[in-house]
Amino acid sequence: MSEPLLELAGVHTHIDQYHILQGVDLAVPKGGITVLLGRNGAGKTTTLRTIMGLWHASRGSVRFAGGDITQSPTPEIACAGIAYVPESMSIFSDLTVRENLFLAARGVKSADQMDEARLEWIFGFFGALKKFWNQPAGTLSGGQKQMVAIARAIVEPRKLLLIDEPTKGLAPAIIQGMIAAFRELKQTETILLVEQNFSFVSALGDTVAVMDGGRIVHSGAMAELTEDRELQHKLLGLSLDTHQ
Repeated sequence: MSEPLLELAGVHTHIDQYHILQGVDLAVPKGGITVLLGRNGAGKTTTLRTIMGLWHASRGSVRFAGGDITQSPTPEIACAGIAYVPESMSIFSDLTVRENLFLAARGVKSADQMDEARLEWIFGFFGALKKFWNQPAGTLSGGQKQMVAIARAIVEPRKLLLIDEPTKGLAPAIIQGMIAAFRELKQTETILLVEQNFSFVSALGDTVAVMDGGRIVHSGAMAELTEDRELQHKLLGLSLDTHQ
């Protein structure tokens, strides 16, 4: 088998006096979507933030595309090809959609220089962004803001996208549109996705890792977990059908 695009080995992360990650072993293959599941407080968001260098591992290693990024600063990790879409979205509300994407397009000096072909590719996923291109992002709906956050992450080609709960608080109709967008997106991008909506991830995930108590307690094919209710109950305490 080829080397994983991203690999965490024995990663521990402390936040102040709290020992959050307690020996995380995680491999993300190149291509498709790897889903990170687990109860609230299991360490999923901390894992993403540790990969991105927002918090640094106190022990263990994080390797990306063959290089060690364990203690690398966040800007260096971003330049290596990793983009992060946090649960909070963190868009610039006072700036237009266009300006939000321009700020993430590091290779250009003005918004007019953004790659038009790539923008049209993004609009194919999120058509509303074209409609509201010159509107302040803060005036958009929650689903549209989430589209801005994801579009900003992919305005330039990335090797890996870290996306934290993109469907949280969104209406079912918008979630269905996002499934279609992610289904296309995963054909060209590698995604590590934290999500609680099981119908969403079961439609999209290729591989899955389940966290509990700051560790990975299960990893394998998404289809295996989707089809095995007993395994769902063992890992998460209830059937994932209830995680809608």
